[in-house]
Amino acid sequence: MTPQPAADGAWLAPAKLNLTLRVVGRRADGYHLLQTVFQFLDRADRLWLTPRTDGRIERTRGNADIAPEHDLLVRAARLLQAESGCTLGADLAIDKILPVGGGLGGGSSNAATVLHGLNELWNLDFDIERLAALGLRLGADVPVFVRGQAAWAEGVGERLQPVVLPEPWYLVLVPPCAVSTAAVFNDPDLTRNSPLSTIASFIAGDVRNDCLAVVRRRYAEIDAAFRWLDARAEARLTGTGACLFAAFAERAEAEALCSEVPPRWQAFVARGCNRSPLMEETAARVGDVDS
Repeated sequence: MTPQPAADGAWLAPAKLNLTLRVVGRRADGYHLLQTVFQFLDRADRLWLTPRTDGRIERTRGNADIAPEHDLLVRAARLLQAESGCTLGADLAIDKILPVGGGLGGGSSNAATVLHGLNELWNLDFDIERLAALGLRLGADVPVFVRGQAAWAEGVGERLQPVVLPEPWYLVLVPPCAVSTAAVFNDPDLTRNSPLSTIASFIAGDVRNDCLAVVRRRYAEIDAAFRWLDARAEARLTGTGACLFAAFAERAEAEALCSEVPPRWQAFVARGCNRSPLMEETAARVGDVDS
């Protein structure tokens, strides 16, 4: 199913959580080999994509602190334009609510939504495989957002196997810091030789994150937030952080604890989703929620 914008014309770019993260090796080029599980949240940035006839790619709102040449919104649009030979351009606007450097995949999700949106608006008819391959050139997390299914991932995160998981309510804590993924992966204390795991082991409860110890040592605010949350629920780190999360069967439980979060930290409650809200929005509008 081809993703479509919401009723108000916005294209959704949802967050994700890494429900586990194991570092199982390192390639010759320095990239780390991972095993992880991605699940989406029903919390999203909102993008507006407007075709232009002059071929220019312009960012008209949002991400003002990121230079256009480094902004994944702009890079995704320019890559799709170059690969397709399309003579059209686009104005790109974003309402950004996902934290930068939080481990929620906001930039990667933005890029994937731009690929989907402009593929549709420019009438390119690229299939999902071609879009995912382009996404991988932008970042290892982009393909899972392009495909839009919760997944077990290996390699650098690009080898994806769809999984069906429980869809709990999550309390997400957002400490006031941005984590450098590169710094975490270059830390000499990072575990880089975890034994290979399996989906069955994850389902049975092996949800470790090999980056957690390094992140807690490097970022005192994340350590403090982790200790606060872990005293009340099972605290976990998404990706390399900074965001922490805990799962709850009922929304009321998550919201009750959210109301107790100290004001020094932001927090929100969101539902886990096995299908990206970008895809769900499309399915709901055409009345095909089971596709």
